[in-house]
Amino acid sequence: MEYVGFDLGKVNSQICLITEDGELVEKRLKTERETLAQFFGRRSEKVCVLIEASTESEWVARCLEEIGCQVIVADPNFAPMYATRSKKVKTDRRDARALCEACRLGAYRAAHRISDEARATKNLLAVREQLVLTRSRYISFAKSLLRGEGLRLNSSDADRLSRKLEAMELPAVLRQTLIPLIEAMKTLNEQIEITDKELERLAADNETVRRLRTVPGVGAVTAASFVAIIDQVERFDTAKQVRMYLGLVPSENSSGERQQRGRLTKTGNKRLRYLLVEAAWSLLRSQKPGTGKLQKWTQAIAGRRGKQIAVVALARKLAGILYAMWRDGTEFGAVIQERTLGLRT
Repeated sequence: MEYVGFDLGKVNSQICLITEDGELVEKRLKTERETLAQFFGRRSEKVCVLIEASTESEWVARCLEEIGCQVIVADPNFAPMYATRSKKVKTDRRDARALCEACRLGAYRAAHRISDEARATKNLLAVREQLVLTRSRYISFAKSLLRGEGLRLNSSDADRLSRKLEAMELPAVLRQTLIPLIEAMKTLNEQIEITDKELERLAADNETVRRLRTVPGVGAVTAASFVAIIDQVERFDTAKQVRMYLGLVPSENSSGERQQRGRLTKTGNKRLRYLLVEAAWSLLRSQKPGTGKLQKWTQAIAGRRGKQIAVVALARKLAGILYAMWRDGTEFGAVIQERTLGLRT
């Protein structure tokens, strides 16, 4: 067995290989399928490759697996993986050597590699997010131009703002200036509508997403994001592990008799945390059946700690609820609340 540490780069990557005879081979390769196939395809021995999880790691891992290599995509937050590397000097060569040694010793923690379906959903959600963010920037810029002329545009649904701009009585020069922005917003609205329809289709076809959408405040985007990022509910034993994975638990710096907790760890997917907080605000305002206990619990926390902290606590609770519903195959309702929430005021 040959062991390889693969320090992955966007253009070039550093390879460190230990042969069965103990020989150390170091090489810099272009991060291209043809180059990787040429180098690893001619290895006569079985090769085990350790790659740090990153944006490009999945396609590289699949490329190497097609050649016949055994590939491990490792969690970069696992400190022992880099135990042999000097903390004061960091280079690609040193990183590749540390990965190679970790591969040989088994000093790594494998990262979860999500399914093709979850990857496609995550990519669609990421595209939608960028479209919405771009539209928001356009709207803010249009409003600033209007304010410069002493005009104001009342807040309304983002997809109707372009029509409102067209209907406003504007100076000829300003109207001419805004035409490219209005046309761009129309195109963005159309593309956002297309992605929303695709998400609705995915939500309708996925039983888990349909079930999670029964929670008040949780729509197609939040439910699809939760399913795509968790991917396999079986890899978590408890709701607490899910909350830790999503960065919804407080950091801690305790020693001896001293216990000190800080802000949220904010590890994991930032967008899903934001969506869960938005869902928590929506649930707090909801008048739907089954929300009374959650609202009362949140309001009790708000009275002690403030509303912002209470809503984040509700978002953390929502993550546990969604996990329990997925794990148990149940709908949102009084029964699941009484059984899994443990609400205390």
